Amino acid sequence: MAQDSYLNAGRRAVIEEMTRDESIWALGEDLGRGGVFGQYKGLQEIFGAARICDTPISEACIMGAAVGAAMTGTRPIVEMRFSDFALCAVDELVNQAAKARYMFGGQMRVPMVVREPIGIWRSSAAQHSQSLESWYTHIPGLVVVAPATPADNLGLLKSAIRCDDPVVYMEHKNLWALEGEVPEGEHLVDLGRADIARAGDAVTIVTWSAMRHACLRAAETLATQGIEVEVIDLRTLWPWDRDAVLASVRRTGRLLVVHEAVAVSGFGAEIAASVAEALHHDLKAPVRRLGAPRIPIAYAPPLEDRARVSDGAIIDAVQGLVAPRTAA
Repeated sequence: MAQDSYLNAGRRAVIEEMTRDESIWALGEDLGRGGVFGQYKGLQEIFGAARICDTPISEACIMGAAVGAAMTGTRPIVEMRFSDFALCAVDELVNQAAKARYMFGGQMRVPMVVREPIGIWRSSAAQHSQSLESWYTHIPGLVVVAPATPADNLGLLKSAIRCDDPVVYMEHKNLWALEGEVPEGEHLVDLGRADIARAGDAVTIVTWSAMRHACLRAAETLATQGIEVEVIDLRTLWPWDRDAVLASVRRTGRLLVVHEAVAVSGFGAEIAASVAEALHHDLKAPVRRLGAPRIPIAYAPPLEDRARVSDGAIIDAVQGLVAPRTAA
């Protein structure tokens, strides 16, 4: 193991996979100068401008070109800079890439990775701070991934690049500088397999992306109160690891789903409904969701904080789940 950042782990994944397979290439705005966050720094010097390809400022053009290229035998990595900007290319992704394998009777696949950085990034305001993962989990044909650690950003991105279906790969902007242990050799993480980030028997917390770290901090505080929380980082939202979640909730009897995205129609609702349907006789308390209020994310830090899911809110939600229930 070696220490590395979330950003460098993703960069390493691209380098390793492009070295392994010449059909892999990347396209997007300003990749030649390293990308908006530096995640492609130096890659054009290594692989040339034909494989680290700068494009016009047109998300629809970028996505459309990638879909066509994937259909004809290459494996593009599409850089959308921000998940908010990718909405300009949603038709190409949702109506073309996601449906092509079905519409052509399995004769054609669209092996492409669409990198869409998500999440609140200090004072980036309403058009640069959204978490839109639930939009894509709703679409048949798309794989949706949200890594939370440097090691997972390496292993999941490599697996996403090797996937034969279109993958929406959502890295959190606030995690770029996060340092952690990363394996030094070949490292792949299976798509669809959750990580039990912390074991516990009182409450199951299911989360993903940057909220993994908030939930783990909250769990540490709760442990000092004698409440041992199990934290499950889904890592892949579609397909999601239903078996791991159900096994945990069957033991704890309580579920809290935590995500940074707006709570209304968030992916947490799918998890909550699935658990309630499957385990309603095993639950000791109603399933709870914790997400952002349905408001635009403000530029001003005090207002921006109103949209955040805090450690304190997670602690309060868990305490509410384990509190003795009284008859009305």
